[in-house]
Amino acid sequence: MRVCKYFTALFLSSALLLVGCGRSFAATYNNSNNEKLPQKIEIKDLEDAWENILNSSTKNFIGSHPIDESFLSMVTAEYGDETIQEIASFANYETPDIWYELTGKSIHVLWYDYCLATGIQTYNLGKTYYVNKEIDGDIVLDFTGDLSLADGVATTSFMDQQKNGIEDCFSSNLLNEMRSADILMINNEFAFTNRGAAIPDKAYTFRADPSRIELLRKLGVDVVSVANNHVYDYGETGLLDTLDTLKNDGMPYMGAGQNIYDAMQPVYFIIDGRKIAICSATQIERTLNYTKEATTTEAGVLKCLHPELFCEEIREARKNADYVIVFPHWGTEGNANYGKDQRALARAFVEAGADVIIGGHTHCLETVEYMDDVPIYYSLGNYWFSITGTMPSDYSTGLAQIHITKEGDIESYFIPCYFSQGVTSLLDKNDKAYSDIINALNGLSGSATIDKEGHISKK
Repeated sequence: MRVCKYFTALFLSSALLLVGCGRSFAATYNNSNNEKLPQKIEIKDLEDAWENILNSSTKNFIGSHPIDESFLSMVTAEYGDETIQEIASFANYETPDIWYELTGKSIHVLWYDYCLATGIQTYNLGKTYYVNKEIDGDIVLDFTGDLSLADGVATTSFMDQQKNGIEDCFSSNLLNEMRSADILMINNEFAFTNRGAAIPDKAYTFRADPSRIELLRKLGVDVVSVANNHVYDYGETGLLDTLDTLKNDGMPYMGAGQNIYDAMQPVYFIIDGRKIAICSATQIERTLNYTKEATTTEAGVLKCLHPELFCEEIREARKNADYVIVFPHWGTEGNANYGKDQRALARAFVEAGADVIIGGHTHCLETVEYMDDVPIYYSLGNYWFSITGTMPSDYSTGLAQIHITKEGDIESYFIPCYFSQGVTSLLDKNDKAYSDIINALNGLSGSATIDKEGHISKK
């Protein structure tokens, strides 16, 4: 339950004043269902406020961070005595949203700022990016399925023949959508390298010249997943070249690394005072081992066929972020029905702390379901992707779109798109293809409904 809802309850409730330990407490009740809410503590002065936060806060209220007088001094200096006193009056609540309500920053963002300023806990500062833009309304994140810039495949050859290159490979309205998202993430289903040798006996191997990295920027890409079964197509050399290419461009990535510790690092975005974690891992390959998993000494991907390490990453992200988005590469190619293995992994991810799960790999769309209150896009399939020099047949695709509202709620959408002859297009809501995709996904879902506007709700 969000703090704004607590405020409403506080103003509409009946209060029973209790006196104890020198303080006044108010026991409040939600009028709609008579649910007892946490007690709001009456704060006398600044000293009382600091003492209350340091000694009476729940772990959730302070984000499980080891806050101290120095941290409180920073917040007080920045936002004033009255603000910290009002925050302190909610210290025994399980929700920390009051920090955001009164400062415009969540407790996780305030703690990050403090660590950045003081240099403590530097291990939490890596792969964290401030998105410096004014947000008018919801924070909007768009996610795509597989995208490839690989040499020698039909889509890349088509792109190289176009006047405007990559920009002619997406409809103008879709390109606008991608660029306008506050965060756009793709699955980088190839290696950026000119070196190394293709993995022997592997049917399909994909690599692109590192100079192609600029094309991602033209699309508006802000972050990529490299947890897939093609980033290692040219061995450790090709993977390391990929990571270097992304680093040199300043492109955030997750899901692979120079060692297992690097591969297990989420990417964090701080935007409009909230901190969002994105975690990525690959279940594929399930029976083969072309794609190597990172070790303590060797580069590779993070795998989640056995999800213990990935769940450890998700739990760590949960401790340090307001929202955790999990991006697994999983499932069976060509199968529009998600499998028991995906569902079992999803359960593990949800229990570890995922707020949203967005999958890929199957090269076709799979439906959206809810597990508890967590939306799961089982697979976005291909977005702009081909595997040979022959242009693939037309296919349905789309964007997963996540809104984080001003109130802090998550709203989920699916935006239908269509690939045809080298171009991925945003579909008009009046197009038959638009409704066909929505209807097909709804027909496969047992727990979610996508409406005509693309909004997803729990049945």
